[in-house]
Amino acid sequence: MPRWERWEQFKRQIFARRRHAKPKIMSEAAVKSTTTTVVKSFASTNVKASSPSAAQAASGSRTTTKKFSHTSDYKQILNRLKVDFEKRYNNVKASTDGGLQDYDVLKTLGTGAFGVVKLIRKKNTEEYSALKILSKEKIVRHKQLQHTANEKRILQSVEFPFLVNMECCFKDNSFIYLVMPFVCGGEMFALLRKSKRFGEEQAKFYGAQVALAIEYLHHMNLIYRDLKPENILIDTKGYVKITDFGFCKLIRDRTWTLCGTPEYLAPEIIQSKGYGKSVDWWSFGILLYEMAAGYTPFYTSSSDHMVLFEKICKGKFRFPAGFGSDLKHLVQNILHADLTRRFGNLKNGANDIKQHVWFRGTNWIGLMNVEVPAPFIPKVSGPGDTSQFDVYDEQDLKVASKCMFIKEFADF
Repeated sequence: MPRWERWEQFKRQIFARRRHAKPKIMSEAAVKSTTTTVVKSFASTNVKASSPSAAQAASGSRTTTKKFSHTSDYKQILNRLKVDFEKRYNNVKASTDGGLQDYDVLKTLGTGAFGVVKLIRKKNTEEYSALKILSKEKIVRHKQLQHTANEKRILQSVEFPFLVNMECCFKDNSFIYLVMPFVCGGEMFALLRKSKRFGEEQAKFYGAQVALAIEYLHHMNLIYRDLKPENILIDTKGYVKITDFGFCKLIRDRTWTLCGTPEYLAPEIIQSKGYGKSVDWWSFGILLYEMAAGYTPFYTSSSDHMVLFEKICKGKFRFPAGFGSDLKHLVQNILHADLTRRFGNLKNGANDIKQHVWFRGTNWIGLMNVEVPAPFIPKVSGPGDTSQFDVYDEQDLKVASKCMFIKEFADF
């Protein structure tokens, strides 16, 4: 098949999200990914379309008062968290009896392929939340019913200091609604573009939390697959909250779905080899580099994603001036195309990263207990402050007079 035909084929097959490279621009880029010319065969597979990236601008995490003991064995902590996760995962939360009438809908926080995210305030408690609104018709038309059910199930099951989750859900004739706490500090992406790049101590503060979150997800047998600054929020205490679980999936071994964000894709995804949790650690290495440099290691000005994918598969990149030797060593050992050499994927798992010299002195349990002072605190006036988010044109929801797709959403 000629190269241009392969390109057109994959443009139709896979959708991913990545923002434009211009500084301070916060728009959703509908980028179509393909594969690289170094790949000799192409997989023919059903690919999930991206869920609204709007959730990255609004989702939050349950407020928890649970403290983690500094003397506990961390593996035992993860095992206890897994027991709780499995209880929630195996007990699917049904829609509540409430509905949109219980809330004041205040402002649009973001938009996506299947709906919008809005700031809401509960009428009887005055509490602010983020409401992810998904169109039934679009979900069914794009064959995303199972994918949406999986996202909801994962959101209701995860509970970790640096992850968002779902408080409740409901539905009406036209839409399904996911209610999540509102994180008003904005996206890491916006902060990074404003700062141009983070100092190593700030990057270390965020990176340690992300590493813990990935370790938690993997211990739950979840693969995240869409790590990037746009999907990381900053809360009022300056800590991170990873959001948008549209590509998250429960796996036991491997998966073959072609999905993700081009600049963050691991070589094994591009080459359609089948992959596992190792791809999240690759993305973590890209994130560390981008936080410290202000751009991704395989960045190219070409609009042809095949050029980008060729660079990723070759695995050659350069460090800009200012990178410390310890950070260089860590990133180099994570961004290995060879899975037998990639940190995070070896015998010691996440400990190869957490125990690296670059993270020396990190108070891991202190981070989980929000005891470590943050290097940056967002300036917000209150729990409903939306100043850290873009302004969108407001559009009223049009709910059908007759219930749509009753059978398809009967168990939602």
